[in-house]
Amino acid sequence: MTSAPQPTPATETTAPQNGGGGNAMALLVIASCQLMVVLDITIVNIALPDIQRALDFSTTSLSWVVNAYTLTFGGLLLLGGRAGDILGRRRVFIVGVLLFVLASLLGGLAQNEAQLLSARALQGVGGAIASPTSLALISTTFREGPERNRAFGVFAAVSAGGGAIGLLAGGILVEYLNWRWVLFVNVPIGLLIALATPRYIKESERHPGRFDLAGAFTSTVGMVLLVYGFIRAGQDGWRDSLTLASFGAAVVVLAVFILIERRSRQPITPLHMFADRNRAGTYGIMLCLAAAIFGMFFFLTLFVQNVLGFSPLAAGFAFLPVSAVIAVGAGLASRFLPTYGPKPFMVVGAILAAAGLSWLTLTDVDSTYAGSILGPMLVFSLGMGMEFVSLTLMALSNVPTPETGAASGLLNATQQVGGSLGLSILVTMYGTASRNEANDQIPAFLAQATPAERLRFQRTGQLPAPWSDHVLTAGVSAAFIMAAIFTALAALIAVVVIQVRPSDLERLQGGAGPPGV
Repeated sequence: MTSAPQPTPATETTAPQNGGGGNAMALLVIASCQLMVVLDITIVNIALPDIQRALDFSTTSLSWVVNAYTLTFGGLLLLGGRAGDILGRRRVFIVGVLLFVLASLLGGLAQNEAQLLSARALQGVGGAIASPTSLALISTTFREGPERNRAFGVFAAVSAGGGAIGLLAGGILVEYLNWRWVLFVNVPIGLLIALATPRYIKESERHPGRFDLAGAFTSTVGMVLLVYGFIRAGQDGWRDSLTLASFGAAVVVLAVFILIERRSRQPITPLHMFADRNRAGTYGIMLCLAAAIFGMFFFLTLFVQNVLGFSPLAAGFAFLPVSAVIAVGAGLASRFLPTYGPKPFMVVGAILAAAGLSWLTLTDVDSTYAGSILGPMLVFSLGMGMEFVSLTLMALSNVPTPETGAASGLLNATQQVGGSLGLSILVTMYGTASRNEANDQIPAFLAQATPAERLRFQRTGQLPAPWSDHVLTAGVSAAFIMAAIFTALAALIAVVVIQVRPSDLERLQGGAGPPGV
């Protein structure tokens, strides 16, 4: 789960200088913030089984630990970038970092589900303020040309590597301390960033503009209601009154959001971006692929720790090949894009991702990491690496220079919101399949259980291992079927909607800057 760097408008051609050493420290501050925000998307994944046991989450409600962060992060990302332009980027950057620090502290101290989920949502708000502003600060700190390009390169590398670092760091923290430290670790890092920012980064010029608060509010609330509806359906069925009410309210709120955006002079989501066929297709592909990759990380984390018995540290190492192969796929796409254009990589990448996820549907309780998990992950990751470069390039094609930030910001927002929405759908599939499997396992368990085991089951409603392993595995396999469908849909969109030739590449790249993973 990586984020594409968002190029800032090229109208800012000069930058206040602090000298070579000062600029190096400024870049360290900016990159550290981006690392902290991106890392937090994956660092919590490794801690999910421990969080589930400590705070008594169900598997379906556990997905909110991920969704509470990504929904507010994705929903408010564009508003955060606008705030930096209007109020001053350094000022807004510091506010975002401090809000992220406060939320991390509260999350680490959480004693129940509600406290942790509230803190995670607040983390997302802080990340949505700090992340787009940190990238925009590069344009006001570094001279246009090689100096700024190098800074963008460092920023892109941090964005790409943050996911892998988060998985490994999460494993180390949970293994040797406890799950709370995956949140506490942000506190000293964030405080150092906030203290160093006024010394090494100068304030940017303010630009007049308006805040589309109504658009930001309705888009975020609408997506939360939609995600809640799917997760509720996984727990209580599609006929549940709250499930139906949530879907109905989501439709109404999102319809209001579209009306607001169409009438707003400065909308948070520029709907005209979707008028271009290739760009609209790109956003659709990103929506589908984000759903798949969020789901893969979520369910494989549970499987390797709860069924295969991996420790958190071992689980962190188990996922490292994903980031490495994504980098290989991105390198291949970057090298051959001038020859073949982006469409072949978008099609082949989605097909590879679908193949890897289809392979994962064969997972059962007798599966091993080397024999059943590693191979599918590598195939999936190679496809995703091809996609990230191609999607970034297409999202920025034919975009006027002042709107490049909005175009790439919208791609990032689509990634986060698509991941949350897709994960909620996969959780629904998981809930239905695991509930059916549990109904099949319970009679056999009761026939063989001791009186003490029967009493414990009556009190908790939870099947013990190995019975619970069958239940979890059945749910995970069903979720991967849906994830494979998402990636197949992405391939179909790439084939039918995207219309671009290799000869168009120079025109596509003009004014958009280099694509980043």
